[in-house]
Amino acid sequence: MDMLGLEKVLTKKVGRAIGRFRMIRPGDRVAVALSGGKDSLTLLEVLLLLEKRAPIDFSICAFTIEQGKFLRPIEPLRAYLQRRGVEWAYFHDIPSFHLIREQPEHGCDLCSRYRRRAVYEVVSGLGANVIAFGHTADDFCEAFLRNALFTGKLSALPAVTHSRDGQFRLIRPLVYVTEDLTQAYAEAVGAPLVPCGCNQKTGTVRRAIRDLFARLENEYPNVKQNLLSAMGNLQLERLLDPQYLDLDGAAGDASRPDLLPVLEE
Repeated sequence: MDMLGLEKVLTKKVGRAIGRFRMIRPGDRVAVALSGGKDSLTLLEVLLLLEKRAPIDFSICAFTIEQGKFLRPIEPLRAYLQRRGVEWAYFHDIPSFHLIREQPEHGCDLCSRYRRRAVYEVVSGLGANVIAFGHTADDFCEAFLRNALFTGKLSALPAVTHSRDGQFRLIRPLVYVTEDLTQAYAEAVGAPLVPCGCNQKTGTVRRAIRDLFARLENEYPNVKQNLLSAMGNLQLERLLDPQYLDLDGAAGDASRPDLLPVLEE
C-alpha cells in the first residue's frame, strides 16, 4: 500500500473512533503521548492530518516522558517534531530514575504509576485538556484476552476515560488500527523511532497471547477485527452475571416493575 493509501485507511479508522466515542470536541487541545515507538508517532501524524481536514477546530501538541529506558538518543525525534511544527515537551522524570536505581526489577505497574503522575504535570503545562495514547487494536485484543483468561473479567482498555479529578479526557484513537498499519506508516514517513528497553522484556503472559494471535491469524486473518466487533456488541443476557439475567421471567411481566431497573442497567 502506498502512502496515500495508508493515509486514507488510517484517517478513516481513526476518524471512526473519534466520532463513535466523541474523543475530540470543538476547542480541544490534544496532547499526544509520544513513547518513541511506531504507534504513537503514527497517531501524531494522523491527528495532524485530521486537524487540517476535520469539521471541528482543535489543536495538537505532544510530550515525551523520559524514565531512563530509551535505547537511543532522543535528539532525532526533537528535530523531526521541530520540522513538523509540533510543540513538544520533553520531561525527565527524576523519581523514575531513582526507581531504576533503587528497584531495578520493578514491574510495569509501578513504572506506569510514576509515568501517570508525570503525564498530568506535563500536560497541564502544555495547556491541553485531552491526552491521546497510541494503544492499537492489538493492545485492545490482547488486554481483553489477558483479562478474560487470567483475571476472570470481561474488560479491555477504555477507548475514552477521564482523570480522577475530571481535568483531562484520556483517549485511544488507534482502537481500530492494527500494528501492521502503524509499522508500514512509520516506515513510509521515515519517522525517527526511539526504542524503549521495556519492549525487550515482554512478559510471559503477553508473549503467549501474542503468539496465540499470530497462529490464529495465519488461518483466520480477521480474528482481531472480529474480537473488536465483539467488544462493541455485547449480549449481556447470554453471559453469567446475574444482574443482567432475567431469572424470574420478569422481562415480559409488567406486574413486577421492581425488577425492571435491574434489567435496564
